[in-house]
Amino acid sequence: MVYFVSSDFQVGLTRGIYEISYACDPPNVFKARGIIARDLDQMRTNNVSDEELHQAKVLLLRKIPLSESSFDQIAGGWISRSELGLPLDEPIHAAQRYLELNAAEVRAAFERWIRPRDFVQVSQGPAPK
Repeated sequence: MVYFVSSDFQVGLTRGIYEISYACDPPNVFKARGIIARDLDQMRTNNVSDEELHQAKVLLLRKIPLSESSFDQIAGGWISRSELGLPLDEPIHAAQRYLELNAAEVRAAFERWIRPRDFVQVSQGPAPK
């Protein structure tokens, strides 16, 4: 149904962005969106499995050293953390928090902050049929 799917989040001082991207043929755009909304609704009401939580933690932890793998990325990270009033070693604090996170906390965060019905959709390519 889709060629690829990914998600990402960006957190600022006053708001955050949770983004889900996917690529598919035009007839599948709304089917894929429906599945994503259903899955997010499930994450708002049910705990993720231990395996899913472990996989998410591994992915987040792996991003930390990659996010500081060049001089530009290190400098950009320091500037961003300074603007947000965060300590310069925030990635270390984030890694510790990721390790401590449990499934109930993930569910609670999704329940509080993620509203799939309020998502904005941006489509690129031919109009879906």
